[in-house]
Amino acid sequence: MMFGFFMILVDSTIVAVANVVIMQKLGTDYDGVIWVTSAYLLAYAVPLLVAGRLGDRFGPRNLYLAGLAVFTLASLWCGLSGSIGMLIAARVVQGLGAALLTPQTLSTITRIFPPERRGAAMSVWGATAGVATLVGPLAGGVLVDHLGWQWIFFVNVPIGIVGLALAWVLVPELPTERHRFDVLGVVLSGVGMFGIVFGLQEGQTHDWAWWIWLVILGGLGFMAAFVYWQSVNPDEPLIPLTVFHDNDFCLSNVAVATIGFCVTAMILPVMFHAQAVLGLSATESALLTAPMAVVSGMLAPLVGKLIDRYPPQPIVGSGFSALAIGLTWLSFGLTPDTPLWQLVLPFVAMGVGMAFIWSPLAATATRNLPPRLAGAGSGVYNATRQVGSVLGSAGMAAYMTSRITAEMPTGGRPVAGEGAPVTLPPFLHEPFATAMSQSLLLPAFVALFGVVAALFLRGQATAAPLVRPRTSVPEPPEPNYFPDDDEYVEYTVDRAAFDAVDDPAPWDWHDVPDEPDEPRTSPIPLHVEPAADEHWHRVDDGRDSPTYDSGSFEASATPRRGRHYRDDEAEDPGVYGLHSM
Repeated sequence: MMFGFFMILVDSTIVAVANVVIMQKLGTDYDGVIWVTSAYLLAYAVPLLVAGRLGDRFGPRNLYLAGLAVFTLASLWCGLSGSIGMLIAARVVQGLGAALLTPQTLSTITRIFPPERRGAAMSVWGATAGVATLVGPLAGGVLVDHLGWQWIFFVNVPIGIVGLALAWVLVPELPTERHRFDVLGVVLSGVGMFGIVFGLQEGQTHDWAWWIWLVILGGLGFMAAFVYWQSVNPDEPLIPLTVFHDNDFCLSNVAVATIGFCVTAMILPVMFHAQAVLGLSATESALLTAPMAVVSGMLAPLVGKLIDRYPPQPIVGSGFSALAIGLTWLSFGLTPDTPLWQLVLPFVAMGVGMAFIWSPLAATATRNLPPRLAGAGSGVYNATRQVGSVLGSAGMAAYMTSRITAEMPTGGRPVAGEGAPVTLPPFLHEPFATAMSQSLLLPAFVALFGVVAALFLRGQATAAPLVRPRTSVPEPPEPNYFPDDDEYVEYTVDRAAFDAVDDPAPWDWHDVPDEPDEPRTSPIPLHVEPAADEHWHRVDDGRDSPTYDSGSFEASATPRRGRHYRDDEAEDPGVYGLHSM
């Protein structure tokens, strides 16, 4: 399943390298070419919620195969497109296929691997994302330079066919569950997301006219209606609100939306700067991001081991801190005169940060999810990630356009369209580089929200409630506990249930007369010597037996009457143990 997941992640990054060439060949402007990415991300994000539920209903394997088939056919359509409108339409269909496929990967990992081994599995999931970040721009650069921009889509066709064959043979069938589908929820969330993204992306183009604000407010209203509908839906909602009862799941969704925003927003100004200011080819531009992906992929196995041993707060928090530092560092380095090797170092810092973000977040988000909610939880998590990516693309498009308008000497934009030069004239290098540098401060600021979310992660599975005996006797108050470091044989008995027994069996323990009924709570329960006038008896025959010293008592010996002592191994506050003397 990682094969198909890898392919769609490659396609998310491969187009960024070809944006300048697509803008030139298809005669469009910055807004038009950015919609090639935003349309894909929007179509990818909206169906993710229902795709997770479909995976629970029809099986992750079947949805994976359907999604990969749609994605492969849509890739062929993208390559054959002759206009920007047709390319955007094909990218929408491609995003739908990716949406069907993606939740099934995380859902399958959640179902197959127990929580204590899920971190290692998630490291493979995170390493796949890291390698795709490297392969996407590099493959895109080589294909654009030597075969043309169409081949960044054509290359998906043979890969998709191989992926379908492998999935048909290797991906296992998993149990399915019946689910109703929240059609109204899908409509509300889809319309709301589209309104928000469209308004953000087109606002600068239309000078933030009143109707742009109306579209954005309408999108927010639809999203508010969607949230309300999920809370009152009498049938099965699109998002079961029970998944948000887990603190780590909620915070992980905030953090993954943040990383999705930062990665998508970061790549746009970097690629425009590399090709329009530095004059690099598509392949050379892609090589700038290679250190980030290489470092992320190399550290993924190590981070996978850390996830299962240490809490997520320091891991994820340090990752977002490194990402924010790297983005700020890169922002100051985007000048026409900066040597290329100085641009590599910030990407290394960002690669370290991403290695400590992707896998730990996925493992933390799914740690406490029960199998019946695996599909829904995976759908919500991936949808949140894509929502962050969509907002990152739209937000960066608006902010980047505003900075270009403010910094360019004519107050406008560079020439775009068929026959326009890929590299800007020298007198525009400085203002355009300044605009790109300022644009990178947006994802650097947003990364700080990930740091804040990481501070409140817990990273511990919710303990299951203890099973208590059925008794009407009230439970005693919680005692103080001490380490169980003795060698006595201990029998765990609920004190309240024990006292409720009227006629104990011959083998039952009971107190020696003249002793209080309250349990002993000494912090040192070892080697308690009997009183001088006390003798212990066997219950079965009543014969006197010698006084026993504090030595350990073999488990196979006949039980003897003795005092009540606490069960120091018990996790139940109402449980006491009986120490054999």
